[in-house]
Amino acid sequence: MQSQNQGPRTGDPAHAALGNYQPIAGTPDEAIDANGQIRPAWRGFLERFATMSDEDRARRFSLGDQYLQDEGVFFRQYGATGSVERAWPLSHVPVMIHEREWKDISEGLIQRADLLEAVMADLYGDNRLVANGHLPASLIAASPEWLRPLVGAKPASGNFLHFLAFEIGRGPEGKWWVLGDRTQAPSGAGFALENRLATSRVFSDLFASYNVVRLAGFFRDFREGLQAQLRDRSGSLGILSPGPLNDTYFEHAYIARYLGFMLVEGEDLTVHNGEVMVRTVAGLRPLSVLWRRLDSTYADPLELDETSQLGTPGIVSAIRRGNLSMVNALGSGVLETRALLAFLPRICRHLNGEPLKMPNLATWWCGDPAKLEEVNANTDRMIIGSALATRPLNERDEDSLFGRDDPREFARRIAQDPRMTVAQEIVSLSTTPALGPNGLEPRAMALRVFVARTRDGWKVMPGGYARIGKAQDSNALAMQRGGSVADVWIVSDQPVAPDTLTGPSSRLLAPPLPGTLPSRAADNLYWLGRYVERAEHRIRLLRAYHARLADAGSDEAELINYLGIRLGWMGLDINQGVPQMLSLTLDKAIACASRVRDRFSIDGWMALNDLAKTVREFAPKVQVGDDAARALNVLLRKVSGFTGLVHENMYRFTGWRFLSIGRSQERAISMAALLAVFGSKEAPVGALDLAIEIGDSVMTHRQRYSVSTHHDTVLDLLVFDTLNPRSILYHLNSIRDQVSALPGANEGGMMSPLMRTVTQVIGSTASRTPDAITAEDLHRLGNELSTISEQLSATYLK
Repeated sequence: MQSQNQGPRTGDPAHAALGNYQPIAGTPDEAIDANGQIRPAWRGFLERFATMSDEDRARRFSLGDQYLQDEGVFFRQYGATGSVERAWPLSHVPVMIHEREWKDISEGLIQRADLLEAVMADLYGDNRLVANGHLPASLIAASPEWLRPLVGAKPASGNFLHFLAFEIGRGPEGKWWVLGDRTQAPSGAGFALENRLATSRVFSDLFASYNVVRLAGFFRDFREGLQAQLRDRSGSLGILSPGPLNDTYFEHAYIARYLGFMLVEGEDLTVHNGEVMVRTVAGLRPLSVLWRRLDSTYADPLELDETSQLGTPGIVSAIRRGNLSMVNALGSGVLETRALLAFLPRICRHLNGEPLKMPNLATWWCGDPAKLEEVNANTDRMIIGSALATRPLNERDEDSLFGRDDPREFARRIAQDPRMTVAQEIVSLSTTPALGPNGLEPRAMALRVFVARTRDGWKVMPGGYARIGKAQDSNALAMQRGGSVADVWIVSDQPVAPDTLTGPSSRLLAPPLPGTLPSRAADNLYWLGRYVERAEHRIRLLRAYHARLADAGSDEAELINYLGIRLGWMGLDINQGVPQMLSLTLDKAIACASRVRDRFSIDGWMALNDLAKTVREFAPKVQVGDDAARALNVLLRKVSGFTGLVHENMYRFTGWRFLSIGRSQERAISMAALLAVFGSKEAPVGALDLAIEIGDSVMTHRQRYSVSTHHDTVLDLLVFDTLNPRSILYHLNSIRDQVSALPGANEGGMMSPLMRTVTQVIGSTASRTPDAITAEDLHRLGNELSTISEQLSATYLK
């Protein structure tokens, strides 16, 4: 591999940072220009980079990696045996582009966004482009993304497209090319934010002083643009996600939390009288703007893909009536068809009277395999084909486009495909510095850039993110094939003012209406509270068992056996120090938390995952007895840390109430079951002491009663004492307080059925005395608590 002329480096600290960096002959480089000189945008960064020791760089990079790990940022890697979550592959050295150059890029992409809007409006409107021969009818009609039911449906906002992404790359002559358009449901904006936050930690001192244009203003203006589409204050705005199994779900939740939007799934929505409604704990609430992260065909099983279980029947009808603004409009995936690139230059001249400011990757409409061979025979450059021009580019096409496949083999394979309709030129993308084992080295790079419609027109995100090729095969950019991603810094010559998402804005956003919590989210928060509390109760039972097993005396053998039977009933294997059932319980808690990531604190998420991780680490190596007792002490402290974080720091909104109800419900049920077993006449000696211990009330019992444990004192403390946060009555009162604050609990002076049931259970329990409570009474109380759970579900969680 030959290098470009790099000019003198002696005494230049920026060149010193590059070391043996060798740009590839014939390939443009982002840091070094064609004359071998360092580009101005890179100079300050490289001068600072040169002063860092290897240890300092390693420390800085670990800060960025730790941030991403703590945030739970990952990508899903697919293989023959399924998919696994992998750490986010951050390439820590950002890509630098000067603001002047970015201005030209932005103008080209805004022109392209307007052009795509015009094509979309024509394809679903008058269809003059096909009628006048500017587009082949077969190209559009054969695309599964051209949705006939949407023809003639005018968007409520007046525009089809609101949020776009473009893949761009610098070609051999140093010019930027558009490699692909993303119009369906573009992903990556949230990951661009996370890349920025991680990289700004790696180079915190440099970022603060290097005049890097901030990203917050882009998201703020886009949010205000969406808010402007709301019909009135009663309408709400949501992000439609396929759910946690989607490979970009983390981003959906992250963006929803960042922008303050409601994250919904298809099952959260229903169409009533032509309007889209959200099922909330306060009943049906209108939703008038929906930013979808779901492919169009899945959105409505009634009129589009009838097999879809991700969408909502009737959404297309609501769009036709103008009652829903969909971002982007359904059917916009047709614009991602690769063959469309061949016609956009001519369409741009036809509609705008000017050429594309940023050209496409060179593309030809071939029509058939023979035409492909003709194109290959009459060009000096290798031509490759997209496997099927009448569908969007898929991951395999991208790998081929970016050079993972041998070009000749790929062209040969495609030429044999009777569906072949398009040919495309291979380009050598520019390289950018990335840190390898021997210092900075050139890696192939492409950018994903985002464009959003705001109140003032299109706005381009000042950056986006870069896909970086791997060291062994620098052209393999896809993360699935070992590529990485990097932040993109747009560098200005002038100081850049700090910016935030709130920013200086005179446009005040309407406050959210009370009770807008989707029922599905409430259900997951409720069960999250229950599963975590269930895990804590089981940890306390297991700790009591293994502590006694470690100190086993003949006088405790009967109690140990009695407790072991109880643990067996619960599915907890006493022959395992940390039973698998405990891990399964926490996995259920994490599953619930993952479905409400937009409503769940980062600290709480980290604490819950740390708890589950510790359980998995302990399970195979912890031995029964003293070893298990000490390990369970660690788990108990971690679960207490989680509950403390959540219940002390979580905003007291409706979701917190359901979380708290779930926690109180489970604790009361567990305590009733515990006392029914260990407070019965059949229980062995020491059972009451064990109940007080599991109820974490040993010290309180000693202070309140001057006698040893007795049936009446134990039940007085763990059933009736309203000051004891472990007692049943304490949690019944807590359930009543939280239910009374829910929508519809008291209307017109009348209690709801749920509120009435809770009040009746409190009254019947409080009217009893400890000496009159039997094991049968406690079992009955457990059943009454289960009835409360069923009524809560029927009232709010369906």
